[in-house]
Amino acid sequence: MTMPRFHLAFPVNDLAATRRFYVELLGCAVGRESEAWIDFDFFGHQITAHLSPQEARGVAANPVDGDNVPVRHFGAILEWEAWHTLADTLRRHDVKFLIHPHIRFRGESGEQATMFIHDPSGNALEFKSFQDMQCVFAR
Repeated sequence: MTMPRFHLAFPVNDLAATRRFYVELLGCAVGRESEAWIDFDFFGHQITAHLSPQEARGVAANPVDGDNVPVRHFGAILEWEAWHTLADTLRRHDVKFLIHPHIRFRGESGEQATMFIHDPSGNALEFKSFQDMQCVFAR
């Protein structure tokens, strides 16, 4: 059985800046679009940036393993090498990390590589990876 794809719609305050960020920095392909929204292929999933400046705002954070993790965020679980490649790309482009790339829950069940960034509208994105993908839902 193939894994279902998810769809996520989220608010942005500038479609041109959003396009540059998701296409040029993250490597997402553009799907359908209008003057008010853009579909992106986000690592095999469909995300839609909707122009809605009044909805694009910061969010609260909760402590997780020593970091203040934004409560509202989305992202992708990447293969180990792809995660490291993305972290290197973000560093080369001087992207400001909300949470710098590091290993969370070291030595525990669910050990993972993680990093957080903001898109141009302040939406928080997390990219994570597991050396053993069987541990994604480890307790």
